Amino acid sequence: MQTLQQKASEWSGVKQEDAFAIDQVNLFDKLGLQPFINLSTDFYTRVYDDQEEWFRSIFADSKKEDAIQNQYEFFVQRMGGPPLYSQRKGHPALIGRHRPFPVTHKAAERWLHHMQQALDNATDIDQESKTRMLNFFSVFGCVCRHTAYFLVAGNDLKNESQGPPPCKHGNNEPAAD
Repeated sequence: MQTLQQKASEWSGVKQEDAFAIDQVNLFDKLGLQPFINLSTDFYTRVYDDQEEWFRSIFADSKKEDAIQNQYEFFVQRMGGPPLYSQRKGHPALIGRHRPFPVTHKAAERWLHHMQQALDNATDIDQESKTRMLNFFSVFGCVCRHTAYFLVAGNDLKNESQGPPPCKHGNNEPAAD
């Protein structure tokens, strides 16, 4: 059985050792705090201005300022800095914290699109650090995808134990497409 990281690497095309190359360099010591704040601000400005309503709606119940703070504090903590996120909110528990959101392949790709643009726009982050970060985010995005399908499968199993839902066509035969 593949581990979550192995599956994420397979889906993203990013080797595990490349995805976790962020652990070989303390990016917080290298970059400082401000680049993480700038990256998260640029990213969430793109997210909240996204032309796709379905994507913006994922974030509709969150204040932009809170989303920015949560993200940069998590990045700082994950990339070698002080545990800002954990001190304020507790363990990151990413799977649990993202469970209420519709994390799908499509949403993960959109998230990565905006992060790629924000990284491309970041003049205060060197190219090597950007590459390390994007590789990590790409696998992280796939972890989100895996989690989404894990949750979908769990929901399907729960529904199966309750019996098949009634067919909208009045019988239990699959509808023709």
